[in-house]
Amino acid sequence: MPSFYLLNSFIMKYSIIVPVFNRPDEVDELLESLTHQSEKDFEVVIVEDGSQKPCEDVCKRYESMMDIHYYYKENSGPGQSRNYGAERAKGEYLLILDSDVVLPEGYLKAVSDELSREPADAFGGPDKAHSSFTDTQKAISYSMTSFFTTGGIRGGKKKMDKFYPRSFNMGIRRDVYLKLNGFSNMRFGEDIDFSIRIFKAGCKCRLFPEAWVWHKRRTDFRKFWRQVYNSGIARINLFKKYPESLKLVHLLPMVFTVGVIGTLLLLFFGFLPYMLGTVHVFPILGYAMEALGCIGLFFILLYTVALFIDSAKVNHSVKIGLLSIRAAFTQLMGYGCGFLSAWWKRCVLGQNEFSAYDKTFYK
Repeated sequence: MPSFYLLNSFIMKYSIIVPVFNRPDEVDELLESLTHQSEKDFEVVIVEDGSQKPCEDVCKRYESMMDIHYYYKENSGPGQSRNYGAERAKGEYLLILDSDVVLPEGYLKAVSDELSREPADAFGGPDKAHSSFTDTQKAISYSMTSFFTTGGIRGGKKKMDKFYPRSFNMGIRRDVYLKLNGFSNMRFGEDIDFSIRIFKAGCKCRLFPEAWVWHKRRTDFRKFWRQVYNSGIARINLFKKYPESLKLVHLLPMVFTVGVIGTLLLLFFGFLPYMLGTVHVFPILGYAMEALGCIGLFFILLYTVALFIDSAKVNHSVKIGLLSIRAAFTQLMGYGCGFLSAWWKRCVLGQNEFSAYDKTFYK
């Protein structure tokens, strides 16, 4: 009998919980990466969340290589699926991963080393782009971790805000998880909601910079827009629940969005009189809008050039540098539009979280 089965009678160290929805190929890559871990004291809990493309056959192929448990349940969203897995987990620590991550060989060792150096109730690690990712994926990964977009708060670098573990790469003591009743039923922002409750409970939460993962994120800009739009919605959901959680850094994408749209409108209405031959009607107003629009355009172009140079340097690719411009504008304006939409619906119109966003539910 393989030695890992003997661990079932004891409390093993790690339970890796992965909610899945129609991603059998991604699960295969994740499980394959787990076979190369130097530490073997772990189990894997795969929770199939009502998928039409199940990964049960994929999981069966790894039963001889690791302690793996597969569960199928009706669709309820990723947060509740993580709770379902946690209820069935045996490990001292729960490691919560998204299905679209791949682990480097030293991932579990890095977690263990950090815990040995300084214990933590909850923790998380950054993500990186693998060399095999497409140029679009690398551009999106850059956008999600760059100082020029998020201030580095998701890239494991210097923080503009304290670190909140994200559900694509999060760890927590099982007893703490169960004490806090796991993830809430919030549709968007449930991982940040959980992190806030961890802090409020007085638990110690840390960034493990060496416990990073390769994260595929979205594969095209349309899906990426939807993701960051939902992130903007999540920030308002969190604000309604925890008003103190809204910080200046969370407003920056909204400010950027308003600035870009405002600049375009100023340029349009500033130059419109020239096209219509009506400059003489309101000359001062037209000149003022034209000047303000040009100033706004200058700063947008300056930001774009700085973003391009940094991304091209980091990724060693001019093409990725150019794609990063699109990725950054998609991220900031998608988030900003979601933020403004949710603010209008929830804060102005007084709608609740569910009735305002029925069409964007996870299914």
